[in-house]
Order: sequence, then structure tokens, then C-alpha cells
Amino acid sequence: MNAVQRLASAGALIEAVIGALAFAMAGPVALAATLAGSGIAFGAQVAAVALLRPAMQARTPQFTQRWALGMAIRFGSFLAVAAVIVAAKAVLPPGWVAAGYLGMMLVLLFLETRFLT
Repeated sequence: MNAVQRLASAGALIEAVIGALAFAMAGPVALAATLAGSGIAFGAQVAAVALLRPAMQARTPQFTQRWALGMAIRFGSFLAVAAVIVAAKAVLPPGWVAAGYLGMMLVLLFLETRFLT
């Protein structure tokens, strides 16, 4: 199993846990909002790791370029979550969208080194 596959498995497990907690605490609307936020974070993290993984042993300029692109992807995901929160605030509770995003993004950021080595 390669790094991106391991990341996808970990992300699916984390998303299931976050979704189950949201559903238990506030019902199906919270589940939907949490899945929207965590799905955006999950996609950004998978893209960033897939981009950086091949450059782990590369020279510093190439590594730095890919690292910066990964950070740009993560920032873009933050803007996407902000857009979802603004556009769907009548349908999805903003707090749950943010909780799903932060829950997924922070956990995967802390685990990222395991998928890059």
C-alpha cells in the first residue's frame, strides 16, 4: 500500500468518526455539514501529499516548489470551505462545516509525516 492509499484509508476512517460524532450530537443535518467540511479537507490533503511525495528526495528547489504548491492547495481548500459556509448557511450549520474541516485537516496534518516517509 503506497502513501496516498494509506492516507486515503486514514482519511476515510477519520471522516467516519467525525461524521458519527456529529450525527450523535446533532443529527443528520450536522452529519451532512461535517461531511462537506471534512471532504474538502480530505481532498486537499490527498492532493498535497500526492504532489509532495515524489519530491521528498529531490533537490531543495524542486522540493520547495512542491511544498509551496501543497500549501496553496490547502489555502484554496480553506477558501472553498468559507464559500460553502457563506453559500449554504441556510442549509448547513456553519459551525459543523468548520468542525468537519478542522477535524480532518488538523489530524491529517499531524499524521502527514507518516505518509511522506
